[in-house]
Amino acid sequence: MINFEGEIVQDQHVNLNIENRSFNYADGLFETIRVINGKIMFWEDHYFRLMASMRILRMEIPMQFSPEFLEAEILELLEANKLTQQPARVKINVYRKPGGLYQPSTREVNYTIRTYELANSFYILDEKDYEIELFKDHYLTSGLLSTLKSTNKIINVLASIYAEENAYQNCLLVNEKKNIVEALNGNLFVVKGNNIKTAPLTDGCLNGITRKKLIEIIKKTDDFTLEEASVSAFELQKADELFITNVVMGIQPITKYRKKNFSAKVAKQLLAKLNTTARLG
Repeated sequence: MINFEGEIVQDQHVNLNIENRSFNYADGLFETIRVINGKIMFWEDHYFRLMASMRILRMEIPMQFSPEFLEAEILELLEANKLTQQPARVKINVYRKPGGLYQPSTREVNYTIRTYELANSFYILDEKDYEIELFKDHYLTSGLLSTLKSTNKIINVLASIYAEENAYQNCLLVNEKKNIVEALNGNLFVVKGNNIKTAPLTDGCLNGITRKKLIEIIKKTDDFTLEEASVSAFELQKADELFITNVVMGIQPITKYRKKNFSAKVAKQLLAKLNTTARLG
């Protein structure tokens, strides 16, 4: 079952309009959310990121799109799919209604919500081999639009194919200034000694919810200092640890980049704190 434009229907009964603007022009956004036993993790952060992104794309936000309304829509769908007592991933898509070419004929939006079962209630550190490489065939553009979860992810698609063809578990994306921006599916953190560094939003990295929560956690601890600054390729091989964050997996340690192998000591410490934050939040 999915929520298709406000109605819960069977997946096979959904007919997407061929004039859908997300399909034709990537005129859409998505939000990926983790739910634990009917509790939406970091819901306020997800909600305000979605609203801010819609404003940036000059979408008309429906009057009923309150936090309470969308939360109720999510919970109703989880109930319909019998996922209220287990972990789940929720994906919300918002897209401008059909009409027009590049210039839309309306700024009103439609939406869909889907749910997927997850294996674990809280984040588990995956310490399997996880090798990455840089993807330099195409560059992200630094700036505000790159920070959004828009449906224009063609660079991520091409980089995923490159990773598969070369037996890498992930790739790091680079912007036009040759700075390391993020991984295919999350934000990158670089650990060197007691300093933890991540790319600033101005470099074009995703404005990730887990990134935000981890920055808050690091700033509250005396063990580490947090730096939001551009990351160069040179820094990667000098680092003690590299790890990727997103809302579904939490923290994924990188074990190898070129000839350098990495530990996951700091990632383990931070994952424990992230799970605590998720329980409380």
